[in-house]
Amino acid sequence: MQSVVHLRHVARRAGLGIPGLMALCSPALAHHPMGGRTPGNFVEGLLSGLGHPIIGIDHFAFLLAIGLLAIGQRHRLLIPAGFVLMTVAGTLAHLAGVNLFSVEALVAASVLVAGGLLLANRHHRAGLLALLGAAAGLFHGYAYGESIVGAESTPLLAYLAGFSLIQYCVALAATWGGERLLRKASATVAGKMTRAAGTAICAVGVVYLGLALHAA
Repeated sequence: MQSVVHLRHVARRAGLGIPGLMALCSPALAHHPMGGRTPGNFVEGLLSGLGHPIIGIDHFAFLLAIGLLAIGQRHRLLIPAGFVLMTVAGTLAHLAGVNLFSVEALVAASVLVAGGLLLANRHHRAGLLALLGAAAGLFHGYAYGESIVGAESTPLLAYLAGFSLIQYCVALAATWGGERLLRKASATVAGKMTRAAGTAICAVGVVYLGLALHAA
C-alpha cells in the first residue's frame, strides 16, 4: 500500500496523473524508428535496431532496471547478456511465425516486475535475475520483430546487431553508473536512490500495462 501511495505522490509531484503519463507514452507504442517503414538496407537496419530500444520507453526502462539489478552480482555482466540474447531469439521467433499473445502486456509486466524488485531494495539471487532477464527478453525481442518483418537478410542482420549492441551498452551503463553513485552514498541514501529508481520504473510499467490492456 505504501508503494502505491508513493507512486501516486511521484506522479503528482511531476504534475502528471496516469492519464497524462499515458498521453505522453502512447505515441511511442509503435516503437518504429523508421516511421513504420521496413528497413531496406544495412544502414537503415542498423539505425532502426539502435533506435528501437531507446524510442520504446518500456524497453528502455527495463534495460535500466536489469542493469541496476545486476549491481553487486558476481557475474553481473552475464545477466544483461542473457536478456540481450533472448531478445534476438524473440525477434527470430516472430519472423519464423511463432504466435505469442499479449506481448505488449507481458513486456509492460516485465518492466513492472523489474521495478518492483528494485523497489524492494534487496540483494536478489542471480538465478532469479537471469530467469527474469531471459523470460522478458523473449517478449521484448518478439515486439522488436514487428519492425523488421519482411526485410531482407542484410538489414535484418544489421537490425539484430544494432539492438543487441545498444541494449547491452545501456544495461552496462546503468550498472556502472549505479555502482559509482551507490558507492559514494551512505546506506540510507543508497536505499532511497534504489527505491526511487524502482518507483519510476514501476510507474512506466503501470502506464504501459494500462495502455496494452486498453488496446486489447
